[in-house]
Amino acid sequence: MMAKRLEFGLLGPLEMTVDGDLVPLGTPKQRAVLAMLLMNRNNPVGIDRLITGLWDESPPSGARASLHSYVSNLRKLLSNAGVDPRTVLVAAPPGYRLNIPDDRWDLGRFITEKTAGVQAAASGRFEQAGAHLAAALAQWRGPVLEDLAEFRFVGTFATSLVEEKILTHIAQAEAEIACGRAFSVITELESLTREHPYREQLWAQLMTAYYLTDRQSDALAAYRRVQKSLADDLGIDPGQNLRMLNDRILRQEPLDAKKNAMTTAAVTVTVLEHYTLASGRNAGALLHDAAGRAFPLRGSTTIGRLDDNDIVLDSPRVSRHHAVIVDTGTSYIINDLRSSNGVHVQDQRIHSVAVLQDGDRIRICEQEFTFRLAEENQHAG
Repeated sequence: MMAKRLEFGLLGPLEMTVDGDLVPLGTPKQRAVLAMLLMNRNNPVGIDRLITGLWDESPPSGARASLHSYVSNLRKLLSNAGVDPRTVLVAAPPGYRLNIPDDRWDLGRFITEKTAGVQAAASGRFEQAGAHLAAALAQWRGPVLEDLAEFRFVGTFATSLVEEKILTHIAQAEAEIACGRAFSVITELESLTREHPYREQLWAQLMTAYYLTDRQSDALAAYRRVQKSLADDLGIDPGQNLRMLNDRILRQEPLDAKKNAMTTAAVTVTVLEHYTLASGRNAGALLHDAAGRAFPLRGSTTIGRLDDNDIVLDSPRVSRHHAVIVDTGTSYIINDLRSSNGVHVQDQRIHSVAVLQDGDRIRICEQEFTFRLAEENQHAG
């Protein structure tokens, strides 16, 4: 008898299929338990953390018993569908772990296709890059965990993945422009800049596409729009890269779309190669504090004042749940959880989220950390 094919999806409403058939997943809280385990696939999620995810800071007296009941029900669903729950949803101190291969969930396939696309672009194979990046974006069925939006943990995770999706759109636009098809991405980039008006990389691609299709005036007008939005809403000027692009367009200089796409992709490949080296290890990145302690970053790592955080900071200025760092599979993204005193990366307060780079300094009130990708030889053996 052939083994059943079990698959999961979170790039849209939560879903679980067995041999292509959707399995009803029960109540919202039961689905939320599965979502938290899926978000942290192949890593244990503690019972206290699961309880916080379900009830925030006001769990009922029977929260632990209810959680065990939800897990038991999920195991029954697996068993009734012909899947051995002992190999999939296992007890793993301090809680539970969901074991799934990367190709059995939509986010894993998204990461695989995005990685292949960026690597192809870095080597100048832009046709293949565009195809892989389009396949990555095709994994999205809608807003992340759309059916569980009432749970606070979903918003944080969804924000991080939207960041990944934007970066993939940017990479795909660069590949299409490098293939000489700038006209084909203009409509989508116009829509994306309306949806994400402060993302300068999207505006840079739109300005480039306009310019390369003989629409210089539209390119310059686009710069004026983003310049005004940044000034009026955030009180800042466009970054150096966008200013330099505007100046080149003003001077009617040629733009080397292929070189630009390869340069951008090469930077991303450096991080992706780290993920390849890190596969199978306990943690691919760490936070180091001034006292010499190292905190491993797995799945999503919460930072705050309460004891149910992964990293607890004992300061009255730190919010109860202050920030979270999410490992999306191709990058690490820090989210400010609407804290009172903010999150600073490289001495700049972040607006909701920021993609972390190796060596970045992170400050949360009085506490400072350094973000480091794990060395190739760490955790070996």
